[in-house]
Parts: sequence; structure tokens; C-alpha cells
Amino acid sequence: MLGGDERVIRVDTGVGTAEVRGPESLLEKALSDAIVRSERAEANAAVLDAAYELFCRQGIQRTTMDDVARRAGLSRITVYRRMVSKDALVEQVVLREFRRYIDQFLLDIAQAPTVGDRVVVGFVSSLRAIRGNPLVEGLMAVEPHLLVPSIVGHDGRTLHVVGQFVAGQLRREQSAGHVPASVDVDLVAELMVRLSTSFLLTHSDLVDLDDDEQLAAIARDFLVPMLAVPKPA
Repeated sequence: MLGGDERVIRVDTGVGTAEVRGPESLLEKALSDAIVRSERAEANAAVLDAAYELFCRQGIQRTTMDDVARRAGLSRITVYRRMVSKDALVEQVVLREFRRYIDQFLLDIAQAPTVGDRVVVGFVSSLRAIRGNPLVEGLMAVEPHLLVPSIVGHDGRTLHVVGQFVAGQLRREQSAGHVPASVDVDLVAELMVRLSTSFLLTHSDLVDLDDDEQLAAIARDFLVPMLAVPKPA
């Protein structure tokens, strides 16, 4: 349900593009869309809105295409014409949520004055947005088998794409002189992404993942120093 055909994804890394080959997951598609800033008209917004509401309320498996059609005020045939299958509908709903998350992430870090602040804000913003999203939260709690493979599956390709996205942001900071040239931004990005993913997917007895101040302190103490820049106050 959350996989795709073999294809090449070109990721903006700040100074060029990197290619990632293999089955494309939902998160990979969402990141690809956000990175190239591809704006798509949401002609099927009514269907997606109806499906999102139902998925959040009763889960994906219990929601039928008939339910979505009734909620959207459309005929079942119209819904199928637009989405082809329930799998396609689920994919589009989750994709839209990831695109919204990425847009908000980029907006949040743009408000931070220094690279250290941007790392802290990005880390906290990411965990808050994903963990607080009603759809993602529901999938993680009730139907994790529908979402987790899209994040950690495909032999780590999704993590690689996310890492390339973060590395691209860090490389821009490096090009602007905000991060020393000696820093391996690809390695730092991978470590940041793996830490964030671990917090997203697993419970912690030591860290309150709903405490933004604690998350910010973790980012200041452990993530920012990897960039060899002063920690934000």
C-alpha cells in the first residue's frame, strides 16, 4: 500500500543533485515534491478532506470508499474516477500531510536567526508536527504497519532521502559560512535524521517527547555541537 514502482529520485543537495534509486515510499514522494517546490492543484480536495477526517476518526482499515463518498457528498463512481483505488486514496492523503509538514518545517526554520537556532527549531518542530498530526498519530498508535514501512523500509532508502534533504539545508549553511568547511554535513544530517526517527517511532523513558523545552535542550546539547558552531542561548 505504501510502496511504489522503481524510479530515480533527484534530490537537491545545495550544490547539485543526488540520485536515489529504488521503490519510492510515501515520504520519499513527499520530500521530492517539497524539495523541488512542485505546487500541485488539489482538484480532489473534497475527497481528500473527507478521507482524512474518516481516517483520523475510525482508522484506515475501517473506512470504505462508500464512506468517503458519502462524507464528500459525491457518488462512489466519482470517487473511484478520481482515486482509482483505496490504496491510491490513502497514498494521496498521507502525501498531503507530509507536504504540509515539510512546508511548515521550512517556514519555522526560516524564522530562526542563527544556524544553531535553526537546528533546535527544526528538531522540535519536526517531532511536534509529526507526533501531533492526528492522522500520523493514529496510524502510529493503531495501524503502524501502514506507516512505519514507508519511513524505515526499502533498505533505508527513505532515511537516505530525508538525510539528503537535511544535508542540503546544512550545505547551504556551510556555503554561507555559518558552518565550518571541515564539518561532514552528510554524516551530521544522517545522525540527526536517525535520532529524530528513533524518537518518532519508539517510546523513551528518559525524554518527554511532548516537552518542547526538553527537546530543545537535547538539540542544543547534542545536535548543534556536531556542526562545530556555538550553542544557541
